[in-house]
Amino acid sequence: MTVPPATTRPHDVLLVEDDIADAMLIQDALTGRGTRNLAQVTDGVEALEYLREPANPRPDLIVLDLNMPRMNGREFLAVVKEDADLRTIPVVVLTTSAAPDDVSGAYSHHANAYVTKPVNLEEFEEAVRSIDTFYLDIAVKPPRP
Repeated sequence: MTVPPATTRPHDVLLVEDDIADAMLIQDALTGRGTRNLAQVTDGVEALEYLREPANPRPDLIVLDLNMPRMNGREFLAVVKEDADLRTIPVVVLTTSAAPDDVSGAYSHHANAYVTKPVNLEEFEEAVRSIDTFYLDIAVKPPRP
């Protein structure tokens, strides 16, 4: 499989992930791929607070886990895609769940991609490179209100 090269345009990523080991893996995979800012929060409540804080950079991409405390990824995705100020931010669901209900639910709430967390780092990095190239190179960053 040929993987497109990583994007060269600096971009901001919001990682919504409560598992420390997974968060570290994702951060490592994104490092060196043009990520200017990588903010990490542990649940949907924190993510919404981050997104609604004018001092924070508007992310070019949200990487979202589904299974988290307080507000899970399903609930967060529904809120974000209903919010006129946030709905244009691409959301990539990156989770261990391959359950058909989770996949169809994510797409019905307008997730831009659904990636099942791979077992090894090489597969994960391939997935991240593909996401980088497809979503971040074509993303147009609307002005923050």
